[in-house]
This record gives sequence, C-alpha cells and structure tokens, in this order.
Amino acid sequence: MFIQAIISRIVIIIISCTLLLIGCRKPQEINDRIENYDERLSGGQQTTFNETYDDAFPVLSASKVTTHNLGDAVFGATFVTSPAPINPGLGPVFNNVSCGSCHINNGVGKPPVNGTEQGQSFLFKLSMPGYDAHGGSVHVPNYGVQLQSRAVFGVQPEGKVSITYSNIQGEFTDGVKYNLQKPTYTITNPYMPLPAGVLMSPRLPMAVIGLGLLDALTDNWMLEHQDLNDANNDGITGKVNYVWNERTQTKTIGRFGWKATIPTIEQQVALAFNEDMGITSPLFPVESTYGQFQYDKLNDDSEINDSILSTVTFYIKSLAVTARRNVNDATVQQGKSIFKQLNCSGCHLMTARTGVNMGYTEVSNQLIFPFTDLLLHDMGSELSDNRPEFDALGSEWRTPPLWGIGLSQKINGNTHYLHDGRARSLEEAILWHGGEALQNKTAYTKLTKEDRNALIKFLQSL
Repeated sequence: MFIQAIISRIVIIIISCTLLLIGCRKPQEINDRIENYDERLSGGQQTTFNETYDDAFPVLSASKVTTHNLGDAVFGATFVTSPAPINPGLGPVFNNVSCGSCHINNGVGKPPVNGTEQGQSFLFKLSMPGYDAHGGSVHVPNYGVQLQSRAVFGVQPEGKVSITYSNIQGEFTDGVKYNLQKPTYTITNPYMPLPAGVLMSPRLPMAVIGLGLLDALTDNWMLEHQDLNDANNDGITGKVNYVWNERTQTKTIGRFGWKATIPTIEQQVALAFNEDMGITSPLFPVESTYGQFQYDKLNDDSEINDSILSTVTFYIKSLAVTARRNVNDATVQQGKSIFKQLNCSGCHLMTARTGVNMGYTEVSNQLIFPFTDLLLHDMGSELSDNRPEFDALGSEWRTPPLWGIGLSQKINGNTHYLHDGRARSLEEAILWHGGEALQNKTAYTKLTKEDRNALIKFLQSL
C-alpha cells in the first residue's frame, strides 16, 4: 500500500507538471513548431476531409454521436405555433422557423439580394443609447433588442427593412479599379412608431462549425493575446469583451457573435431560440415580446426543456471543421507568405491550442488552425454600426475565424462576407478593412495583381 501511494503521488505530480507546462505555453512556441504538424488539420483530430459543414467530430463516442444526431434533428426542425403535438412555441413574432433556416447548411446566412427583398437569414439588432443594468443593450420600447419581421396569424410583424446601396470606387496601385457597395438601412412599416435615437445593426448569421473547439480555448489564451496599448507597435491592439452570463449571473468573457457578446454556446442557442423564433427555454424563460402589445399571455413557458436545449448545444459543440486543401500548391504557399507579410495574422491568428478539458476530452489539448484571436478590434468608421454592446464600441468587431471560409460558396452558395454581407467577395472583404487594419488593407492595394490573386487563393484553401 505504501509503494502504491508513492506511485500514485508521482503520477499526480507528473500530470500536474504536464498541465502546468501546457497552460504556460506561449503563443509563439506553437508557431515555432508549426511545420511539425499537418496544416490540413484545421480542427486537429476533429477535422473532416468531407467538403461539408454537417459532419460530427470524427473522434466521438457512440453515445455522443447519438446526442449529436438528436441535436441535429432539432436544429433542422421547423417550429410551429402552439398548440401542436410536435415543435410548438413559435412566435408570436419571429425571424425564422428553424435554426437551419438562418445557418444555411450550418454556414453563414444570406443578405437580401436587392433593397426590397426581406432576407430570412438576415437579422437587425436594435437598442436605445446607453447601457442596461448589466452593461448590455437597452431595450427599445415595444420592440426589444431585435426587429422581428415575421409573425404568427393575427399578429402584426414589428417591421421590415429597406436596403439601398451606394457605390464606392477605388483603384489599386497598378491601376486596376474596384467597386464596393455601401448599404444604408431604413425600417419600414413599423407596427408602432419608433422612438427617436434607435440604434440598428444588421447581422449575417455566422457559420457554426468548430465552435466547440473555440469554446475550448481558455480565457487565459484570449487574455494573453490582448495588446491594449499596442506594446509591440504593430498598430493592432485587441481586447476581450466582458458580457453578461445568464447561467452564472455574472460577467464573463464573451467569445461568440460578431461583437463577442455571447459567453457560451448554450447561451447562443437559447438566445437564438428566444429572439429569432420566439421560443422560451429554461435559460430565457420570458417571451421576447413580454411587455409589448404582441405578448401572448399564455402560460406555456418554457416552450423547450433543458433536454432539447442541451442536445442542440452539444450538436453545435461537436461540429467538425473542414480540412484545408491544396496546402502544398505553390500559389497557395505564396499567398500564405503574403498573409504573414501583411500581418493579417496579427488578428487572424493562424494557430491555437485548446485547454485541457477532462469533461470533454474530444476538444482537449488540440492544435487547431482557426485564424482568429476571438478579440475585439477597431475596424474603422466605414464598418461601424455605431451601436455599442458591453465593452464593444460601435466600430469594434470580433475577429471572425476563417477556417472553412474557402468552401462557403460550394456548400451554401454564399459569396457574401462581413457582418452585414456587404462584401461580395473575399477581396471586397479585405478592402473594407479600416481602423487597426487600415495599414494592412493599404498594403494589399499596393500588391501586384499576381500577389493579390495568390492571397485570395490562400484564403480559398482554408
């Protein structure tokens, strides 16, 4: 027994030291050793070589695969108005009838093609100036914090949005011209007069692949990449967003959403049910219309239970990341070098290692290639929505992960990028960069056409 106790103590010491070394690993150590790894494995062990956003983690136990599939069924299910034997609870006002209708094939949504079309996978956040008790957005009287453009029978939608575009002409140093489209949004047919000073922000639903791996990155990993005072003088700062966590009833670090306003995948799922479909849950048990004229006053909340919420949450947490393609192609390699040369990797960090997670070993200690730091960055006045959320200013946006972006067109027919889909190509997305990324964008405009094409081809390989 004495010898067994000594052995057990030694094992504990070894494990503790290993965890300490992993936790203290500096970001540059991963980059220094990057050539030792297969760059195709964007999600580490949880990478799929199928060109789809629908695959579960390849390394997943049988019971977890069952849970994943159950969540998949709910994610794609169409909800209807109550009473109904299956999937009741829709409305009374809403934006869409299912999760999958916004996240098309688990990818990004689509903006309206023209100014009169009402995009069903395109949302508008609303708020009044200032902050609520938790530092979040102030509800608009009779509207809440999101414009719902659809409603159940007998209920009037909150309003529609009209979009007009103006052209911005530009020219590369080599004389090649380009054209950008700048959107302007106007709320039309409001069911009630809107108060003066309403702030509005368009949002394109984001791809949901790999979120379980991003969730596994530690808070310390995010904090150590902050550079609030630009200590390295590269013009890039970056900061975390401290947001309200509904589960803990405290402020914690946000990492999901366009402005990093969501701390957990569970909260993202529950909020989407509540705001996008008008469906209550144990995490958000109050109708989004509470206090408004459309409030149904029915005693049927929560409309989904913890079991449904947890299965959909796990489905999102176990979606695989698509593998990179053509990593050894000479032009792709050239584009990768330019990506580093322009310091695009200053925000879109190429590598990361997830933390040790004994409760979810499938995401534990994985070397991944997400191309994000999950931090807020000032993107300039042209991209500003002038609508702050917690610590995020109007011009600040979270760095979106780039993994899987090269398959967006193939998988869901989408070539629109940025928070409102104004960029109709990867090149246009680059050209809209401002603020901290202005010098990077300017350097891009000075590249030769060959180098510009190489950078785009690199992005298409992700």
